[in-house]
Amino acid sequence: MSDPILEIQDLKMHFPVKGGVFSRQVAAVKAVDGVSFHVGRGETLGLVGESGCGKSTLGKSIVRLTMPTAGSIRFQGLDITRMSQSQLRPIRRNMQMVFQDPAESLNSRMSVGQIIAEPLEVQGIGTKATRKDMVEGLLDRVGMPKSAAQRFSFEFSGGQRQRIGIARALALNPELMVLDEPVSALDVSVQSQVLNLLLELQEEMNLAYLFIAHDLAVVKHISDRVAVMYLGKIVELADADVIYKDPKHAYTKALISAIPEPDPEKANQRVHLEGEIPSPIDPPAGSAFGHRIQHPRYEETVGMDLSLVEIDKDHWVAADPCCLSEEDYAKVQKMRAMS
Repeated sequence: MSDPILEIQDLKMHFPVKGGVFSRQVAAVKAVDGVSFHVGRGETLGLVGESGCGKSTLGKSIVRLTMPTAGSIRFQGLDITRMSQSQLRPIRRNMQMVFQDPAESLNSRMSVGQIIAEPLEVQGIGTKATRKDMVEGLLDRVGMPKSAAQRFSFEFSGGQRQRIGIARALALNPELMVLDEPVSALDVSVQSQVLNLLLELQEEMNLAYLFIAHDLAVVKHISDRVAVMYLGKIVELADADVIYKDPKHAYTKALISAIPEPDPEKANQRVHLEGEIPSPIDPPAGSAFGHRIQHPRYEETVGMDLSLVEIDKDHWVAADPCCLSEEDYAKVQKMRAMS
């Protein structure tokens, strides 16, 4: 893989919960709780998991829409974790975000041309005349007519609005894009159009993507590697082909089993998850997934190091006896002893 453009190390994002007469902090929502990974130049890393596992919060922390509680974010070799907004401004040209709901992320009071030109104005790029040409070029690049610049976002369909959001993100020629559920609100036929557009843009511009989704079928189509997230932590990380053919973690297996299979003879054996997702305010002391499924080995995981271990080359999985087969758990113990 090429040199990393993004490196995340032990990132945490905890939100305070306040109560009492004096509104003091009484607890914290541990939305992201010790996440580490990297993204190479021109690579797509898919980030998957159920709703509420912390995916979107992680994405917003990476582009510094929220200030992380702990850990580090290195972008193009620079530590941007604690940079001020003025220090971040020139760096933001190279990292952009596309949001889940284009209807909410596009200002309905501004024309499409104004929306796309705004990043150029903020960064002081070009003149009014040249920005107009840039906007028309960006609209053409994402498959929208130049006349769209004079209209408002609410006049377009969901797929067209998402194309406008992508055009805005591309305005500054970024090298990294964080895509937060970019197709989840779209019809299936429109999803494929937007995904193909993203793939074309990536090949053309050598973009790196962090692609956040809960639909594993979509992630499989677009990703080079896949990271599986559960209750604020990554529990498995591997090449896309590997993780779909040979998942190790019980949670990954359950997610993959839910992918629809059109051929009845090849249909996945659906794994039905029992129990409730633990609260991020008061997460279990041991294996979060083991607690959910009431695994008999849960008690021994309390206080245990459940961090990722490289079970095979470039295939990382949480060393969790509740979530691995006996053979795989024995293997990760052996790998950890050797390291």
